Amino acid sequence: MPTVLSYLFKPKFLHMTLLGFVAGIPLYLIFSSLSLWLDQVGIAKSEITYFSWAALAYSFKFLWSPLVDRLPMPLFSRLLGQRRGWLLAVQLFIMSAIIWMAMTDPAAGEGALLRMAMATVLLGFSSATQDILIDAWRIEASTEKDIAMLSSVYIVGYRLGMITSGAGALFIAGYLGTAVGDYQYQAWQISYLVMACTMLVGIVTTLMIKEPPTKQDLLYNTKDYLGVLLVFVVAVLTFVLIYVSSGDLMQWFSVQLSRGISNEILIDTLTVAVKLLLALLGAVLVAKVVSFSRLINQAMMVSVYVQPVADLFKRHRSQMLLLVGIIALYRVSDIVMGVSANLFYQHMGFSLDEIASIVKTFGLVMTLSGGLLGGVLVVKYGILRIMLLGAILSALTNLLFMVMAGMGKSLWFLGLMISADNLSAGLAMAAFVGFLSLLVNRRFTAVQYAMFSSVMTLFPKILGGYSGGMVETLGFGQFFMMTAILGVPVILMLLYAMKINAFDFKQAEKDSP
Repeated sequence: MPTVLSYLFKPKFLHMTLLGFVAGIPLYLIFSSLSLWLDQVGIAKSEITYFSWAALAYSFKFLWSPLVDRLPMPLFSRLLGQRRGWLLAVQLFIMSAIIWMAMTDPAAGEGALLRMAMATVLLGFSSATQDILIDAWRIEASTEKDIAMLSSVYIVGYRLGMITSGAGALFIAGYLGTAVGDYQYQAWQISYLVMACTMLVGIVTTLMIKEPPTKQDLLYNTKDYLGVLLVFVVAVLTFVLIYVSSGDLMQWFSVQLSRGISNEILIDTLTVAVKLLLALLGAVLVAKVVSFSRLINQAMMVSVYVQPVADLFKRHRSQMLLLVGIIALYRVSDIVMGVSANLFYQHMGFSLDEIASIVKTFGLVMTLSGGLLGGVLVVKYGILRIMLLGAILSALTNLLFMVMAGMGKSLWFLGLMISADNLSAGLAMAAFVGFLSLLVNRRFTAVQYAMFSSVMTLFPKILGGYSGGMVETLGFGQFFMMTAILGVPVILMLLYAMKINAFDFKQAEKDSP
């Protein structure tokens, strides 16, 4: 333990902890805290969990990560450097989005609910962009010897941020008098304004850290950067147009599925997945056509979008399917369960103060312990073994939620359950972040890590958006059993990867200059 503590007092590790903290702040403001807020307003659970789709920005951030990697942020990049300039700008956007949410009362009608959705989408987009930059800084600032502990303290900070925006927001709202059956908008407003102020920690840290050395192969002029930005904007507009206008086609597709599938939730999930895939393919095709325009620097397009992907397939070609499977499924059990967890606590009769108290006490200790323990165990036993342990624990802890669903309200069992959940999540994520970091080529840090983390969250977040409907259909007990079963496939994949020694991290480090 002295060795672990010695890491925490080094500036680089302290800065990483603080950046992890502000990276964790937005997540629960989109998921659990917002869910409880909307639940008190009286919005249906099936509609509440749709708001979690605002976090799909985390799953598509690979699309704009090349722009964040290469395109300078006007004024900010010139004053602070590429990484720090972008980071400060998006942190200001995050603060603005949280303030927008705070100034919106979702009980004021459909218009207010729409504004809340727009603010939530802005928060998801901005926080996903912040993650791109923090991930890039962590990898570029690390060495082979300290990457595991740097990932570990990042997870500690991240989980502390989640507790702050989860338990902290609930403490403030509950203290100010809001409750089920006695909704007080001002309580949530003040709570979210305080959460916006916590982003000042990130702003100060961004001004303190050093700009990491970045390896840029070529330098381009402003016209070239604007050309790449044009391709991205056209692709986004195409994606939105196809997604919005494909309603009739998707309705027909849903009807066809219903002839062979009786599960409405599965039909909805498949329909949305196909809708997203069609919109994404259309956006890629249109972007490809636009990229051949004389306005676009072809060499830059290849450097920005093609080379990072080509490098990944070159280095991991033989195990690409296994790699994608592990990354896509590693957090599915945790994320799908987490979207409805706070709704479950409130359903069981716990007050906001009780939920926040347990999360603050037991959750805080176990969050710190899980993150640091994960880093230590990775150094001693290797990444894949600890990833396997984390995957098993994450699935098993979901069964504790199932037990509580059948036993009724119990404060001591809630403490046990949250403690186990935080410990397993911290341990699993410390190993997983180290795993992804070692797979990245440092020539393409921001882009490749964004691709990995996008794959990591896409399927779980799509499925998580339907978790409210699943709860209404299955009940909480069967829902939690299902989320535990969702963790089995990745456990089998990790066992297979260990058996065949699938990933050569030493070779990956050699390939990353």
